[in-house]
Amino acid sequence: MKCPCLSAAVLAALFLFSFFGPLVYGGSPYDLHPDALLMPPSSHFPLGTDRLGRDLLARLMQGGQVSLVIGVGSALIASLLGLMIGITAGYFRGKVDKAFVVVVDLFLTFPTFFLLLALVSYVEASVWVLIFVISVTGWMTMARMIRAESFAIGQKPFIKILKIAGAPTSKILLKYFAPLLAPIFFVSFTFGVGGAILSESALSFLGLGISPPQMSWGSLISEGKEVMQIAWWVSFFPGLMIFLVTFSLMQISDYLQSRTNRKEILN
Repeated sequence: MKCPCLSAAVLAALFLFSFFGPLVYGGSPYDLHPDALLMPPSSHFPLGTDRLGRDLLARLMQGGQVSLVIGVGSALIASLLGLMIGITAGYFRGKVDKAFVVVVDLFLTFPTFFLLLALVSYVEASVWVLIFVISVTGWMTMARMIRAESFAIGQKPFIKILKIAGAPTSKILLKYFAPLLAPIFFVSFTFGVGGAILSESALSFLGLGISPPQMSWGSLISEGKEVMQIAWWVSFFPGLMIFLVTFSLMQISDYLQSRTNRKEILN
């Protein structure tokens, strides 16, 4: 079980690059340079320019802010929603759990990405719309894991004693359920951030994501697909950013999951 220190460092560097990089780097993501169309990486434009002569490094920083906000925001809302729904179904059981199964089965009837496409096609995409839509279509896995774990926690003798003694439900959930469910929540959250960034990128690549003048890593890849053969850098660098973020998050998620499984075996 290796410590994901390198992955955490890469992730931190990408956040610093996106949110603090523009304070250090003086280039504008919007300025046009007609005399520098599709210029390869150089001393003046470290990552080159796009087909309108815009500084790709500055656009990469600006797009990173949007992609990371969507990724973190979507994963956080989806994880919290899955936590609340899953713990409710697992704790109360009975009719509540049956209703949970019906709702989850209804959502899982449609492939998640196609459901995402259907929702986005009826609204104008923006950062907050994408956060809402991605989170609404991404809570089911988290909820099912929390529900299953809540079943197991509910069978523990001390939980049954607390229920018989008439302990408040809020106290049982916050004091006893929450600490035991925290590892699953963090695993789901880290994995969900990468999934949300990939979902946003796929939507932007299809033309259903962030609209100009806003930009994301996914939309930058989409902008460069038409000039891929003559200007590889336009799509390569935003694609590299997405790869580094998702790979680092998966490594951290795997580490957290292995630690959780190890604790369960020791207990």
